[in-house]
Amino acid sequence: MKNNEHSTPVLVIGAGIAGIEASLLLANSGRKVYLVEKASYFGGNVIKFEEVFPNMECATCMIAPKQQELLQNENIELLTLSQVQAVQGSAGDFTVKVKKKARYVDLENCIGCSACFEPCPVEIDNEFEQGFSKRKAIYIPCAGALPNVPAIDTENCLRFKGEDCQLCQEACMFEAIDYTQQDEELELKVGAILVATGFKSLDLSKTNRYGYRKFSNVYSDIEIERICASNGPTQGQIVLRDGETPKSVAIIHCVGREEKGYCSSVCCMSSIKLAHFLKKKLPEVKITQFYSDLCIPGRTYQRFYEEVRESGVDFIRARVNEVAEQGKELAIKYKTEDSKENTLNVDMLILAPALEPEADSDKLAEMLSIPQGDGGFFTEEKPDLDSSVGTLKDGIFVAGCIQGPKDIPDTVAQAEAAVGRILSLSR
Repeated sequence: MKNNEHSTPVLVIGAGIAGIEASLLLANSGRKVYLVEKASYFGGNVIKFEEVFPNMECATCMIAPKQQELLQNENIELLTLSQVQAVQGSAGDFTVKVKKKARYVDLENCIGCSACFEPCPVEIDNEFEQGFSKRKAIYIPCAGALPNVPAIDTENCLRFKGEDCQLCQEACMFEAIDYTQQDEELELKVGAILVATGFKSLDLSKTNRYGYRKFSNVYSDIEIERICASNGPTQGQIVLRDGETPKSVAIIHCVGREEKGYCSSVCCMSSIKLAHFLKKKLPEVKITQFYSDLCIPGRTYQRFYEEVRESGVDFIRARVNEVAEQGKELAIKYKTEDSKENTLNVDMLILAPALEPEADSDKLAEMLSIPQGDGGFFTEEKPDLDSSVGTLKDGIFVAGCIQGPKDIPDTVAQAEAAVGRILSLSR
């Protein structure tokens, strides 16, 4: 459907599952959409997952068709490597300044052949893969990332550090590498703004209670997500850092809940999903989950939990007080709700941290004049309603985890509700 010339464009900030869903619905209703994403790729946190609960659906199979549809929709202008710098105006007449960083690779000329990667002499930890693999200064974060066009990391590229290196350009047969590209300052006129910037996990390196970054076989849940992923650093093989297969695994829920002061709601199901996946890959592995409260909403999720428990996964309501290293094993000291103290030795420990708003959300909130509530999440107009998508600023809406932790179905439902509100505004 072509853009309605008499309707005002809409700005969507964040190209995760909420931003993608909203952009497609708006575009298919005839609205021009500017979709702003700060990364060089789009898809948000979902593209880091192998499967999603409760049906253990292939995450890539779920989101990739929507990504392709978005890239082909003439009503959507996807602005990667871009961030909002300023917002002025009011509902129906916002002026938004966006800084779009140069990719230094031409989106039209590049065919995604990866010939430019090998000659690059730079190797650094791949942050997308949680440091489990290396990447070059010109890179795509993972196989299947879209757009399938690399970007040059100027902080690590030798050429942008003053050396006369042009090896990636020489390797490109299609003249797609363009060192002369410049950052752009865009000014967009929009009638409404939807904030869908998602979440990040609590930085586990700030707590030393569980041995994260101290003991080699303590992992975050997102690290295990990448290890489990078929397009991840181990091609889906569940192995410890020394290459051995774990025979016993513990998962600790609610890491950071006391410090943050709120329940992240989805961590329990995420932890149960990881247990399911580990059991599927390693049927003999012994898995123990430590929790303070179990958040299992609805019959479908309850059924999934029962299936995982019946597969032999133990659930212990307890407080973990200490994690120590004993040879190659990790000794987990915990106290149960009846005050009994015990120790469990495992090969692998997985931590499920609290969810937080994406980085720099406070700056964005200030630009948009939107107050932030508990944990820094954006405050909606009716905080007592879980489905509320409006904010105290007319014409600005929220969807997904920027409003609070939530799962994919709730995120999609909120994106749909936000689109309904936007379309109901005067055009």
